[in-house]
Amino acid sequence: MHFLNLFSRLLVATTRSLVGLAFFGLIVVVTLQIATRTFGLPSPVWTEELSRILLLYMVAFGIGLSLMTGEFVAVDLLQEAVPERASWWMRLVALAATALLAAVMIWPAWRFVQIGAFQRSPALRVTMDMVHASVFVLAVLLFLFSALRVVGMLAGADDGRPQRPEEA
Repeated sequence: MHFLNLFSRLLVATTRSLVGLAFFGLIVVVTLQIATRTFGLPSPVWTEELSRILLLYMVAFGIGLSLMTGEFVAVDLLQEAVPERASWWMRLVALAATALLAAVMIWPAWRFVQIGAFQRSPALRVTMDMVHASVFVLAVLLFLFSALRVVGMLAGADDGRPQRPEEA
């Protein structure tokens, strides 16, 4: 269990850093767009495309963090109305279903990445597999984070409730 705890902490730290980098890049690109338009300068065409790509990666890297902290879409009204044991089972089933869905998404997402190798983005001229990889990253990270929570719940180390960001 110590290995899983260490892996989970490393995964959280890495994805937090990657979300921060993607967000910083997005801030720089959007600032460039605003500055050029404000001063009547021609705005580089590639900034629109790069901002969309950075947003995709920001979501992909942040999906697991949002699952851990409860910022993921959740309907917990029923969970709060039932006894704790039933609520625990509901959280476990929801996390297991999320892990299963994410696992099912991995192979099609990989195929999507492979298809993108034959295409180029119009402005940046990068192969689209680099862009499509965001969907693959999202599926893999969603699977890892939800599977880690399921294992943690079964081991008694996690109750499945949202964690504060410093705990995640």
